[in-house]
Amino acid sequence: MRFSLSFLPVSLSFLPKENRFFFLLHQSALNIREVAVRLHDLFENFENVPEKVREIKDLEEFGDQIIHDITNSLHRTFVTPIDREDILALAARLDDVVDAIDEAAQYIVEYRIEEPTEYALQLSTIIIQCADELERAVAMLSTRGSKLRDILPMAVEINRLENEADQVTSRARGELFDNDHGMGHILKWRDIYDDLEQATDRAEDAADVLEGIVLKNS
Repeated sequence: MRFSLSFLPVSLSFLPKENRFFFLLHQSALNIREVAVRLHDLFENFENVPEKVREIKDLEEFGDQIIHDITNSLHRTFVTPIDREDILALAARLDDVVDAIDEAAQYIVEYRIEEPTEYALQLSTIIIQCADELERAVAMLSTRGSKLRDILPMAVEINRLENEADQVTSRARGELFDNDHGMGHILKWRDIYDDLEQATDRAEDAADVLEGIVLKNS
């Protein structure tokens, strides 16, 4: 499978130790955006569904490898550019975003969904927007001094997007019960909506970690 990511494990040996963590965290954020784009494409162009879901799973496993590399690097590094607990927390929250997206995609296949809903497409659009903000924010972690505070408006925007996703999810759940859907349909889409909403929740969690890093280091 071809990934549109720049991550190459062999390149880590050429990076200064201080930059290694920023590089890996940024790759994790880039991976979120790639997964989010593929989820949106899945809902917008509902064809070759099993193949598209497998690609999302491959990217989820790729993200797991990034987390593994971050953990290994922490074990080998005595002094880190930011607190090691912040590195671990941010890495975990970024990974959680991908996990939620992957689980929603897996349900599409497991539940034999025949067509997506407009609400699912709306939520996938919001997830892309969250991913864009996360990628921009994580890319700025290596900056110093007051410039680091430029991350804060991005964290605020992710919070706004999470609230918007909550509203969309609330309307989606209401539609499930307002219309004459069978119980199977209701239960299937309830699970999918929950995971899509969870993706934005975990993005907000990552934004909270980023905000904490900024306040401690600027």
